Amino acid sequence: MIKGELADRIKQLTDDRVPFVIATVVRARRPTSVRPGDSAIVLGDGTIEGFVGGLCAESTVRLYSLRVLETDEPLLLRLVPGDGDSDTDDPIDGAIVEHNPCLSGGSLEIFLEPQLPASRIVIVGSAPIALALAKLAGAAGYNIVHAPAGDGINPGTGDAAVVVASHGNDEERVLAEALTSGVPYVALVASRTRGTAVRAALEVPDELRPQLHTPAGLDIGARTPAEIAISILAEVVAEHHARPAAAVSPAETAVDPVCGMQVAVTASTPQLVLDGVPLFFCGAHCRDAYAEQHAVHDAG
Repeated sequence: MIKGELADRIKQLTDDRVPFVIATVVRARRPTSVRPGDSAIVLGDGTIEGFVGGLCAESTVRLYSLRVLETDEPLLLRLVPGDGDSDTDDPIDGAIVEHNPCLSGGSLEIFLEPQLPASRIVIVGSAPIALALAKLAGAAGYNIVHAPAGDGINPGTGDAAVVVASHGNDEERVLAEALTSGVPYVALVASRTRGTAVRAALEVPDELRPQLHTPAGLDIGARTPAEIAISILAEVVAEHHARPAAAVSPAETAVDPVCGMQVAVTASTPQLVLDGVPLFFCGAHCRDAYAEQHAVHDAG
């Protein structure tokens, strides 16, 4: 169980809706400096807080942590020395085995568990449909931001959906901001006639107009506010799975010119610049060895 400062940090990141990965050592074979239960968190910029192994292990943990943030799928990462052996090469379902040429011995198994903030739905308006949708979507696990019309709420690129049910109050501004921000699902609760008129009046590029869902919700014959809320949430879910959004951009990678390991290209990755070309390394030892061999004096 994670305790102390790392537990406090996890709570802070969760409260701030920051995506991260919990990396936990589940098996360590000597010689190694870590023990089962040792943990760290990995942020989307590659920063590692905590301890799950030395610099060589950190490099691979960083790379695969960024990948699980992209996929939102947990992963068991198995790190073995460069030459491997019969025990550590035994296959495990669901595990990725990486041969690390920099490990001096031993092996590690590290469970990488992505922690992504719940998808957020912005609901504008106090109509019965808006109230029913807020209650229903909250029960479904979404993070709900519910604001009355005219509250000045500004949709953002991190929102999964924006639904306006404000009876004409401030709706065009909110809808236009949501569409231009690239929110995957934008909907207006209105009749077909009024919805068509609002779509035509929006100050957005013409190619964005068809992305407005109005009337909001799937056509399931819904009549009551609760039934209409169900139809809207179903449409949100369908759109979410049709256009999934990664928590972080796909990780750019490079090859360590010394040991040949694949590493993530982040600000946290050891690097140096040679003749204007940035080079990335698994750890400071490879970076410093390269700098010494090529008489580079600005290793950072």
